[in-house]
Amino acid sequence: MKIAQILLPLPLPEAFDYEVRQGLDLAVGDFVKIPLAKAEKLGVVVSLRNDNEPPKPLKQIIERLDAAPLTKDSLAFIEWAAKYLVVPQGVVLHQVMRANDALFAGPFATKITIGSEKIDKITPVREAVLQIVAACDYAPLSKTELAQIVGASVAVVNGLVKLGALAEIKMPVDLPFTQPSFEQNSRDLNLAQTASLEVISKAIDAEKFAPFLLDGVTGSGKTEVYLEAIAHALAQNPTSQILVLLPEIALTQAVIARISQRFGAEPTLWHSEINANQKRRAWREIASGRARIVIGARSAIFLPFKNLRLLVVDEEHDASYKQDDGLRYQARDLAVVRAKFANATLVLASATPSLETRNNALSGRYGHLVLSSRFGVANLPNIELIDLKTYPPMPNHWISSLLVEEIATTLHAKEQVLLFLNRRGFAPVVLCSKCGHKMTSPETDSWLVEHRYSNRLVCHLTGYSIPKPLNCPSCHSYDSLVSVGPGVERVAAEAKQLFPKARVEIFSSDTSTGPQAIKQMVERMENGEIDIMVGTQIAAKGHNFPNLTLVGVIDGDLSLKGGDPRAGERTYQLLTQVAGRAGRAGKNGRAMIQTYYPENEAMQALLNDDRESFLGIETDMRAAAKMPPFGRLAALQLMAKTDAAVDVAAKIVGDALFPAHGIEVWGPAPPPMALIRGWRRRRFLIRADKNVDISAFMAKWRKAIKLAPSVRLIIDIEPYSFM
Repeated sequence: MKIAQILLPLPLPEAFDYEVRQGLDLAVGDFVKIPLAKAEKLGVVVSLRNDNEPPKPLKQIIERLDAAPLTKDSLAFIEWAAKYLVVPQGVVLHQVMRANDALFAGPFATKITIGSEKIDKITPVREAVLQIVAACDYAPLSKTELAQIVGASVAVVNGLVKLGALAEIKMPVDLPFTQPSFEQNSRDLNLAQTASLEVISKAIDAEKFAPFLLDGVTGSGKTEVYLEAIAHALAQNPTSQILVLLPEIALTQAVIARISQRFGAEPTLWHSEINANQKRRAWREIASGRARIVIGARSAIFLPFKNLRLLVVDEEHDASYKQDDGLRYQARDLAVVRAKFANATLVLASATPSLETRNNALSGRYGHLVLSSRFGVANLPNIELIDLKTYPPMPNHWISSLLVEEIATTLHAKEQVLLFLNRRGFAPVVLCSKCGHKMTSPETDSWLVEHRYSNRLVCHLTGYSIPKPLNCPSCHSYDSLVSVGPGVERVAAEAKQLFPKARVEIFSSDTSTGPQAIKQMVERMENGEIDIMVGTQIAAKGHNFPNLTLVGVIDGDLSLKGGDPRAGERTYQLLTQVAGRAGRAGKNGRAMIQTYYPENEAMQALLNDDRESFLGIETDMRAAAKMPPFGRLAALQLMAKTDAAVDVAAKIVGDALFPAHGIEVWGPAPPPMALIRGWRRRRFLIRADKNVDISAFMAKWRKAIKLAPSVRLIIDIEPYSFM
């Protein structure tokens, strides 16, 4: 008997054995339909074996699907990712099978083509229909489309079909993507770019795993280098596929435009904003190998590539690559392993590399390619720190007088300004001036953020939203709720008050919802239709605004707050990125950062353009504490509906802990956000020496824990959020 092991996209502990009926031709990686309990499920063949005497009767596989099978490197990646993230393999497979309808044929549409019969006597309308059908034979039209073009009724088309002059054919709705051309619109590169491209191209030719850090200041032309590397990969192998990962959907429009211009075809997209039909088409074309260039958000790392030859992680340092709910993973880290299993070339691009990637480059594990100057006529901006202790804004204002003067000078010169504050809404806190009550989300330790444009209070953690009350819900005082602190809406209101003739717009995920709205906002800024843009993190990365010469950071200290061990690094990265938006088209750019801590190492590094000294200090601090990249971190989180239940669970988990060399465990303790959506939370934080397999330790610990069904346990390898 031939037996197949079938992995299901479910959180089950193992794959299941099924009998392969005679006549069914199967291979490892095939998608199949199987019976499970009283239902039918889809799964993947992960192994095949012969067994003359199975221990018990087995159910038979129902059918093999015609979808392109998963490759060996995809299956190896699924197995590795599951072990690393301490989850069942089926949980990772679920990420791979995010478009199940792509596994089946169809959908189909009825189109019209020329039939086999000739008509001697024909009306002018029928003649027009036949001419259009003949002209569109390469891309047949539907009956409705034909009728609309001719200006006739569908009955005319039906009549020609009945006579045999036209014929109906079934065509797939999902057509192949336009193939890119690597030969057109190549750009001239400078010496540093050319040298980097040559190294990457040799690695692509070798068809072996080769990771590189492409380390270039903002505006140095990193994108041009990896676009030419894509062209080389396309030319080198007619079946090669390329994945470009981006941390923000906001960046996709600019990269789509550049890829379309360079290769004469739009890339295949994969992110949360594309609809189910687009995902089905993209998944199917990627699995078949016909989609050559793919741009995606972090989840694209799980797509079923047939021949992945080049993988680019743009802005590799960005914390947005970390998924903090559901399956918790760091897409940059998974990209390294995905490229390794595929024997592909990996390019990690950044102006401010993460300490992890930089350490790998300095130690020789990654190739280190450096672009030290801006591309073309672009100049690096001058950076100035505004000490808010010396130059505070006026009461109930947030823009320092020094920054106000510089904004006025910039506007007078007909140039643009970006005011940056990484905080959405009007005010982060709303409280009662009478009793001090703070407005919070129900059953959550999260403050409600005021959004004045919509007059609502919103929880950015849970999505809870209410109209702003007229009375305090605690003491019922009328009109006593006051706004505390600034968000981008408040800064924009202040900018309008200070510069009433200026065109001020807000660029945040609240005002630009979806790729099209983002595209329109970016185009208005590029076309000079905005004088002052007030933006959150969405405005800080990747955009090229030619007339933007002044960046003002309202609260440079914001990301320094909290218990994040990466706080200094993140602050430096974010402020470098936002400052780098200025002076990208040959004009002198300035960045002014308002801070209460100008002596902070990150601020001084920005002021003195001394990245290496700052990173050296950060590296020494991390090394002393044995924190990443000199150690490993994991978190174990417990959630229950009552404090008593979660504390009992924490004791059970603590009692199951066993001694292990090179491991430190802290906790249990409530995190700063101890209550979310009615769930009480407790957390253990685990630090391991670099040579310790922290995933294996967590898996062994998890296996020894027996909890009540009402308690949730979550393991997070290399956590980024400490709230």
